[in-house]
Amino acid sequence: MDRLIEKIKQTGNPTVVGLDPHISYVPEDILAKFAEGDETNAILEFNKGLIDALCDIVPAVKPQAAYYEMHGWRGVRVLAETIDYAKSKGMYVIADGKRNDIGSTAEAYAEAYLKTSVLDGHFHADSLTVNPYLGTDGIAPFVAKCEDGASIFVLVKTSNPSSGELQDLKAINNEQLTMNNYCTNSQSEFESKLRPVYEIVAELVNTWGETTIGESGYSNVGAVVGATYPEQAERLRELMPRTYFLVPGYGAQGGTAKDVAKSFNSDGLGAIVNASRSIMCAYKKDGGDFQTAARAEAIRMREDIVKAINN
Repeated sequence: MDRLIEKIKQTGNPTVVGLDPHISYVPEDILAKFAEGDETNAILEFNKGLIDALCDIVPAVKPQAAYYEMHGWRGVRVLAETIDYAKSKGMYVIADGKRNDIGSTAEAYAEAYLKTSVLDGHFHADSLTVNPYLGTDGIAPFVAKCEDGASIFVLVKTSNPSSGELQDLKAINNEQLTMNNYCTNSQSEFESKLRPVYEIVAELVNTWGETTIGESGYSNVGAVVGATYPEQAERLRELMPRTYFLVPGYGAQGGTAKDVAKSFNSDGLGAIVNASRSIMCAYKKDGGDFQTAARAEAIRMREDIVKAINN
């Protein structure tokens, strides 16, 4: 996470651009260069053009794996080449795969995305989004990579409308819940121990990241906290003061700069805010070539968020 923070400081920009290249986002002049059925190479050229336009003003990109996997092995190749190209331009790369499993399968995911040594066939991302639903043994292989210098962002409170169906459920940690407590405590005492699941996950994130605190004071185990739930984000910021937040939901999903400001610490750090479609498709709204439009929108977003943080 120290490397991400350094790039944020260098650019003065706490944002990340999501590279989620649906084929409908790719400009017609790029599509025209390639034969029908060769969408993946068109996507790669689009991605490279966006990276060229943004690499000096945006610290990081976040390719969403699903948009590449939908094209099969050719799409996976484009994902790997996109990661390599972004890193060659000095950008921090967060692979958005939301991966997890148990035991050796989790180790395989961690090895695929976060392998630190150079070896053909691996993605070599700097960071990966992961799902905590399988518990500690599913997270441990990723934390091991964090101890070697990679980072992860654990889903804690996501930005989608139905996230509360599970994440807002009230629960009690196992060690707090015994049959004796349940039988002897009053209902009000019992209910006072109940907390949203996302708060319990936040405590786990703190625990998982204890061995990965960097020189910046932040852990390599980060958290995904949606901009669309600012009150919850404010509470999670209190619970995870040394955790870096990846904040989706700004812009197209309805989150505002005022909303995302609640995810930052008083030092102006602690969060990086994602936008995808609003930057990738800025040319459709504002006209002109896609690189100029994307750069202009990225600058607007940066100024919007920095102003909110400083107010």
